[in-house]
Amino acid sequence: MSKNEMSLQNQGKQSAVQGMASSRQAQEVQAAMVVAKRFPRDEEQAMNKIINACTRQSLAEQATYEYPRGGTKVKGPSIRLAETMARSWGNLDYGIIELEQKNGSSEMMAYCWDLETNTRETRIFTVKHVRDTKYGKKELESARDIYEMTANMGARRMRACILGVIPKHVAEEAVDQAEKTLANKNGQSLEQRIEKMVNAFAELGVNQEMLEEKIGCKAAAFTQNDVLKLGRIYRSIEDEMAGVEDFFDFGPEEKSPYDQDEKEPEDDFAKDVEDTIKESEKNNA
Repeated sequence: MSKNEMSLQNQGKQSAVQGMASSRQAQEVQAAMVVAKRFPRDEEQAMNKIINACTRQSLAEQATYEYPRGGTKVKGPSIRLAETMARSWGNLDYGIIELEQKNGSSEMMAYCWDLETNTRETRIFTVKHVRDTKYGKKELESARDIYEMTANMGARRMRACILGVIPKHVAEEAVDQAEKTLANKNGQSLEQRIEKMVNAFAELGVNQEMLEEKIGCKAAAFTQNDVLKLGRIYRSIEDEMAGVEDFFDFGPEEKSPYDQDEKEPEDDFAKDVEDTIKESEKNNA
């Protein structure tokens, strides 16, 4: 058998496999739509499930993202909350697909499909295999790094698709319940938690002005998410995963009293810790 004949035979096999996969996928979608029509969601029950989930402290702490922009703060439901709502709402098909990978980038698609109403939201986008770090751009080479980058970027688009399908009032009520759960944490008000956090950092040599510079607003304007962010930083310092100076600027000649007799962590290690915290915040966003 000649090389051309072998090549044609392989192409024929690949086409047959692709055809079978497409046919199977179409059958699965049809079956899912039939089941969704036969067993429609009970919206009241689904809403109760979502609200009940938001009473859990662990979910409430990750339920919203928040970041400063133009003197105000942009806020909305996080990826974790969107996924929880999608599971509880039911009869939704959602996910992320890599369509193509070439020339140092991946073409991705995120989608959410309401199988009952046949409402569909789709986002197609390109992810470059590059990570922005405090030391500049870093080319991603390992399969794991590329997967994590595309998955993180895809999750944000998938959240937008889910929120585009689920009614807006559902997300608003879920966020309200999550905020109530956080407000009742340990029976302390937000003002009390802010004061407690400021006092805790003061023992590390970090004053209130430094906290305000880190968050980007006055302490009186701190939100639940700001307190949670500072709490993660505080635990990292207390657990000696990083030093105070890795998060706060003491100036060229100054040094935190907390670190006077401590050996400073290696630069690469401190950078990894801070990048891990930032990556965690991005994932929840």
